[in-house]
Amino acid sequence: MEIIDEALNKAHVAFLSYKNFSGKKKAAFLRAIADEIEALGAALVSTAMRETNLPEARIINERGRTTGHCRMFADLVEEGSWVDARVDTALPNRMPAPKPDMRKMLVPIGPVVVFGAANFPLAYSTAGGDTASALAAGCPVIVKAHPAHLETSKLVAAAIEKAAIKTGMPQGVFQHVHGEGFEIGQALVKHPFTKAVGFTGSLAGGKALFDLANQRPEPIPVFAEMSSINPVILLPETLLRDAAKTASSLAASITLGVGQFCTNPGLIIAIEDEALNSFVHALATEIQKVVPGTMLHQGIADNYSKRLTQTLAQKGVKTEGQTTTQGNNAQGTPLVASVSADIFLQNPTLSEEVFGPFSLIVKCKNLEELTKVVSRSHGQLTATIIGDEAEINKHKVLINVLIEKAGRLIINGVPTGVEVCPSQMHGGPFPATTDSRFTAVGTDAIKRFVRPVAFQNFPESLLPDELKSENPLGIWRIFNGEFKK
Repeated sequence: MEIIDEALNKAHVAFLSYKNFSGKKKAAFLRAIADEIEALGAALVSTAMRETNLPEARIINERGRTTGHCRMFADLVEEGSWVDARVDTALPNRMPAPKPDMRKMLVPIGPVVVFGAANFPLAYSTAGGDTASALAAGCPVIVKAHPAHLETSKLVAAAIEKAAIKTGMPQGVFQHVHGEGFEIGQALVKHPFTKAVGFTGSLAGGKALFDLANQRPEPIPVFAEMSSINPVILLPETLLRDAAKTASSLAASITLGVGQFCTNPGLIIAIEDEALNSFVHALATEIQKVVPGTMLHQGIADNYSKRLTQTLAQKGVKTEGQTTTQGNNAQGTPLVASVSADIFLQNPTLSEEVFGPFSLIVKCKNLEELTKVVSRSHGQLTATIIGDEAEINKHKVLINVLIEKAGRLIINGVPTGVEVCPSQMHGGPFPATTDSRFTAVGTDAIKRFVRPVAFQNFPESLLPDELKSENPLGIWRIFNGEFKK
């Protein structure tokens, strides 16, 4: 495809110079991107609202998260220690063999293709976390715009391009492509100059890109965030005391943003007793009060309706509560249902994601059955335990199982709401993501788009500044086993 070949050739040429740009220069670019996005003002907000059906407050908040991500990575690369520089100087007189001079650091891998997400028109799209972290790493980016918010994507792309010109970036450091169908996406992934892919979306879409990338003569990493039902485990003693409070917080999390968050709590697991019965009644009552909201686009609404109908038709599934307000076919019907653990364990359909304001309650006979449900669950972005410290301490085996299943564990909270900070882990075992070692949120997201390189017996004049003995950048690094500047 000619347009893709031209874009990747430009990106490759840009990479040859951009990869060597200083952290200070890349930081200026990232900060300029944030400034230019903010300069779009009301036009960006109104366009995103029109295309996504999201409220003004949500768009403004997401814009702040997007610009905040850019500035966070600007601070990171300007400071410089993220390259994990390590210096081990030579010991020529070491016996029985001399020790060579060895120095190592992280370097950018090359042009990155980013697929815009449907559910985050700003924070996971054109200038979102994938783009910001790839540019920070020193990798040119080609964004494939999501057709559901194409005009929003064009506005942000123009802002990035303007920032690139203002800060003297090489032509091709950022490019924006769009179009319906699979051909453009396939061409982007298959192109030999593409070195990594960032994706947020469905399991089918992410897995298709992952398989395509591994069929290349030179396989490349695909960092895809795909499917997660984010189980919540309710411990019985605590639930007995706080059933109504727990129900209220979970109802708000299930229906937040019409359930269109990757961290939506789609599965609730508990032991069947009177406390659980009280919780289910309280949760059903809360859900009944929720007014259906318009979903991001008709495709998501149709898929939610289809998956919800399919789930409710399964043997043993009982509707516990749903909104009492009649919605239209573009809206998501808030609903909670329940099923016994033995039926849940026998039916793989019930562990599949229903993307929208829905949650399934799994009723277990005892702790052994509850642990079995958790043990057989797929990989997740998050897992939550509701219980006080004393009760949780009785279930350390359960916690150890959850550590194997999820990237982020939460105690007495809800999974929705992803704090952007260095300690965040937004990823998890398959099918939550294609590589559980990496996060899509926080400063460590940059590590997806770099690789380590060791320099043996290099003269000082040929070494990157980060590895020179005199440390001209003044960054923290490990020098002969000691962490220092």
